[in-house]
Amino acid sequence: MKKNHPYHMVTKSPWPIISSTNILTMLLGTTIWMKKSQMNLMVVGTILTIMCSIAWWRDVLRESTFQGNHTKKVIKGIKLGMIMFILSEIMFFMSFFWAFFHSSLSPSIEIGMKWPPKSILPFNPLEIPLLNTIILLSSGATITWSHHSLINNKMKMSIKSMMITIMLGIYFTILQKMEYNQSQFSISDSVYGSTFFLTTGFHGMHVIIGTSFLVVCMMRMKKMHFSKFHHLGLESAAWYWHFVDVVWMFLYISMYWWGK
Repeated sequence: MKKNHPYHMVTKSPWPIISSTNILTMLLGTTIWMKKSQMNLMVVGTILTIMCSIAWWRDVLRESTFQGNHTKKVIKGIKLGMIMFILSEIMFFMSFFWAFFHSSLSPSIEIGMKWPPKSILPFNPLEIPLLNTIILLSSGATITWSHHSLINNKMKMSIKSMMITIMLGIYFTILQKMEYNQSQFSISDSVYGSTFFLTTGFHGMHVIIGTSFLVVCMMRMKKMHFSKFHHLGLESAAWYWHFVDVVWMFLYISMYWWGK
């Protein structure tokens, strides 16, 4: 008789293919919305994507917490998947930085051969952007504090530091919204506005997603889903949050400080 390999303790999931189809629907709906101002398909695709995401994550939580199916080999596979996901996100942001440096290092005649282009009034890097940098660096320290507290079996301290990280993430988002409200230029103001708002906007979305990730981790910590030996969800959230921190540092140095 064949022995059951520990890797096969996790059952096959229908959610990846279903979620991919829903994301494609959402993308097509977004394109139609931009071209014809019809939001129906985009709304349907978005709702289905959210529903499938919740169901998929629910199954993963059940497998890891209650069914005990996350063996060492399964955990290794999930970690590899998280690393590949973060690498894909790095490539995603690299395309924005590439567009920014392509336009800024050799400004074309269409934008007056100067950077920033004429009539563009950039943000002061020593005001809200610097505060946001301090906030994100501080949040990187608090998420590490939470992780190490959990490893040392200090659950209350881990929850408190996680709560501080979440508050800093929310604070960052509020400040970025205030900054956008004060902006003297828009996304349609030359290539400067396009690259600036695309890059900072997508980073802001990643901060919101990361904050949601941390909120789920804190709820799981309160329900005692994690232990000092088994806390893959928290570890993945910490990796993602540090990625968001590093991207912001590159963004601040290049677009706020150097590109001013």
